[in-house]
Parts: sequence; C-alpha cells; structure tokens
Amino acid sequence: MSQASQLRLADWGVIRAQGADAASFLHSQLTQDFALLDREHARLAGFCTAKGRLLATLVGWRGGDEEILLALPAETLAATLKRLSMFVMRAKCKLSDASAEFAVYGLLGAPTAEAWTLSRDGDAVQIALPGTGRALRVLPVDAPGPAGEAITPDDWAWAEAEAGIAWVRGTTVEAFVPQMINFEVLGGVSFKKGCYPGQEIVARSQYRGTLKRRLQVFETDAPATVGQEIFHSADPEQPAGVVASSGSRDGRSLIAAEIKLATLESGSLHLGSAAGATLQPRALPYEIPPQD
Repeated sequence: MSQASQLRLADWGVIRAQGADAASFLHSQLTQDFALLDREHARLAGFCTAKGRLLATLVGWRGGDEEILLALPAETLAATLKRLSMFVMRAKCKLSDASAEFAVYGLLGAPTAEAWTLSRDGDAVQIALPGTGRALRVLPVDAPGPAGEAITPDDWAWAEAEAGIAWVRGTTVEAFVPQMINFEVLGGVSFKKGCYPGQEIVARSQYRGTLKRRLQVFETDAPATVGQEIFHSADPEQPAGVVASSGSRDGRSLIAAEIKLATLESGSLHLGSAAGATLQPRALPYEIPPQD
C-alpha cells in the first residue's frame, strides 16, 4: 500500500480539557455530543454564541484518563480557550493550550474510513475526515512525522474545498450558523443532546425555517481568500456570500463558499465584486437533505 502524502498543519493548535468533568463540560458548550464519546471516534463540533453564530469549529477526541483534546485552527484558539474558560465555574475541568506538545498533520491518500473514525498508534491518533483518503494525524511534537511525500498548503486547501468542508477562521468568526456551512450534514451537530450556547437558534434553523444559505463549491481562474465576499450579477451592491475555504492549483482556485441559494437559480456569481472573476459551480461530494 502506498504511503499517504502529508503536510504539517502549522496553522493548527490543540486545546486540552482535563478533569473528571471534561466531557460533561464540553458537552454543555459545544454542538456535538461529548458525553457519549468513545475512544474509537472523534467529534466534529462547533462553539457558538448565544445567537447561534460559530466562534470556532474543531475536532475533539479522548486522550488520556479524564482528558479530551480539541484540534482547531490556531487563529481561533486563544479566543476560544478564553471564552470556554469563562464557563468552567465549578466544573472539575482545566482548560489549557497544549499546542506546543502536539504536531497536527493533514494526510491525503490515507486508508478510506468513515468520517470521524479514530485509530491509535502508540501516542499518535489518526482521524478520518470527510473526503476520500483524507485524515488528520496528531502526535507528540518530538515524535517522527508521518512518512510520505510532502504536499503544499494549497494542495491541502484544495482537498478541503473539494470535500465541501470549511473551518471557521479569523475572518469568518461569527459569520455562520452551523447549517450555513453544512456542518450538520458533516456530523458537527447533534440535535438529540441537551442545551449549549446557541442551541435554540440552531434547532430553529433546522426545524422551523427554510435554510436560505448553504456551503457550495466553485472553481474560478482568480486567487481567492477566506472571508472574501461574493456578488451576484443581478445585485452588484449586496454580497451574496463569502469564501469559507480556498485552495489554488495551476492558476485556478477551488473554493467552498457560503452562498444565498436563490442566487444559483439564474445569473452568475463573481469573486470580490459583480465585475470580478466568474465562479463556476461544482457538485458537492455529499447530499444535502431536502427541507420539509
């Protein structure tokens, strides 16, 4: 079997939650169920404001005894750690920045497994991600990195967009409720667990309203940056969406963007302004459930 290609994700960090109440505390704060988290799976989860807007997106798994580790983009880590710490109160849970202890790698061409399945190899964990052969591998910072050909950050970003997944970054904090980036489709929201910040808004979006904005994948011949606005040909004054993830290859960009669904019915979408580069829609690699 050929080795997976790999990239050290230097722009990712790790939060440690340690203590007898670590799982129950995170369960009360995040969009996914951590009370039932086992050692063979990870959880995709979001941390929301009271208005249901995502402050951070992350992947959590059980580490050592009474320990849960959370991997997330480093640009949202400090604010997430600070805000989560405000709610610990009497819970037996200590939160800390453990980024200096771990190296996070992205793998392409890894053995295909159901998303969020976790395997262990000594002190390393490997978490299957959405998309064929994609995985996160997290290991102690002083351990040898995974073997395999190195890929570039753009290779990884292209694969992320192709998989139809986007992580909250510094420029998109509070830009989305989870469903706007298809988070519940990707396994990032439990609608059976108890309350968490923003839960009422997230549930209402799911059950009471028609979702008017969703993550879609596009290709274009211009560079794109996360947080860049998208405009529709028929409405040049008001943005129709925002770039949520983007990678480049051979002079083209592949982007996952949060878009007003009505704008897909006619006209054209453009990057940066109504006169900007045209966005060409590509099919999502997963199905969006129909709304009632």
